[in-house]
Amino acid sequence: MKITIIAGARPNFMKIAPIMRAINKAQKTGNNISARLVYTGSSNDKSLEPSLFTDLDMPAPDSYLHVKSTDFFQRMAGILVAFARELEAHPTDIVMVVDDLTPTMACSIVARKKGIKIAHLVAGIRSFDMNRPKELNRMITDGLSDILFTAGMDANRNLNQTGTEQAHVHFVGNILIDSLRHNRTRLQRPSIFSTQTIKEKEYILFTLNRRVLLEDDKLLSDLFQTILTHTNKPIVAPLHRYVMEKLNQLGITDNRLHLLPPQPYLKFGYLTNHAQAIITDSGNVAEEATFLGIPCLTLNDYAEHPETVHIGTNYLIGTNLDLLAEHLDTLKAGNWKKSQLPERWDGRTAERIVQTLLEDMI
Repeated sequence: MKITIIAGARPNFMKIAPIMRAINKAQKTGNNISARLVYTGSSNDKSLEPSLFTDLDMPAPDSYLHVKSTDFFQRMAGILVAFARELEAHPTDIVMVVDDLTPTMACSIVARKKGIKIAHLVAGIRSFDMNRPKELNRMITDGLSDILFTAGMDANRNLNQTGTEQAHVHFVGNILIDSLRHNRTRLQRPSIFSTQTIKEKEYILFTLNRRVLLEDDKLLSDLFQTILTHTNKPIVAPLHRYVMEKLNQLGITDNRLHLLPPQPYLKFGYLTNHAQAIITDSGNVAEEATFLGIPCLTLNDYAEHPETVHIGTNYLIGTNLDLLAEHLDTLKAGNWKKSQLPERWDGRTAERIVQTLLEDMI
């Protein structure tokens, strides 16, 4: 069985790495299974730091489609053409797509047109807001997929409500936790702990990338003012250059605000693992926080994995700064809610996925 796995952006690799290891393990035990990894971007993509694949303990992509456009329609068209050629040159039995990006949807369409089975990893996610670009990607990809791997029962219910045959849906758990467990003993301590007065478990980790927050100057200024007013802890913030430039333009500075460039995977993992609390707009970071038992405030009004809110350490803040202040006060008082680990967030998701694929091909 040949599997072609699609990565459309850097975060996809964190979820693909455990699959690659599980396939390699199954191969070594005599199973007829192999994987070809395809990245729809370029081999010199600046978001892929040189250490990424070593950090993730996985091979680099076998093929790059070199589609660089940021315009949706040009990117979609470029991927459709490039991936069709990739499949002509390298036939496969299954195309596995990840998450809900434009490449996820585009490669699913190509696979369906060519009559190739599609497996969707992290299926069934819904925001129920069609104005969000990823919602359309999710619905189309789920609708085209033959095998749908879900991380929780909320996702299963979403698929059931859209009429998906339950025989095609497999609740395997959260693949991101596989990477976290595998790499937890390999994490690398960033130099900030040596050069600044930062101590483990005594800082708040902050990440920011949402355009809705960056495009509203007053909201962004008020956000930082709220954080700095309602905690006395240092704020460690690994941010992209364009985010730093925005903060500089607005004059957002403070002795307790430590701005860092984007960190390599193992160093960012160390920052996550050793934070007292996390403020983020990243669903992936919120999921890791729940697994680690770290209080988390998400600057969004929905969670891709509602389990992080229902039973995990996460609260949804959106842009409600009064709510942010309230929860920061709760954190300072040491009264954060009790949490538990969601079902099947146990680091064995990739094994379940590979076993399902092997059984499906019998």
